[in-house]
Amino acid sequence: MESQIIRPGHLTAHQTARTLGISLGGVRQLVRRGQLARSGGSVGQPWYAVKDVAALAADRQAAKVA
Repeated sequence: MESQIIRPGHLTAHQTARTLGISLGGVRQLVRRGQLARSGGSVGQPWYAVKDVAALAADRQAAKVA
């Protein structure tokens, strides 16, 4: 379940997954690989910085084009 209260400039894990077009498991893998860092929230409901997710999304899109 998504957190209803989140700091501005952050995304929930669900929002991050939707933005990147991946599953929640995919988000966890990105964190394990060091490609995405948690930016707040709790262990069960982590938040990710919008700027980090946007940069990762741009990198993934550039890799698709190249």
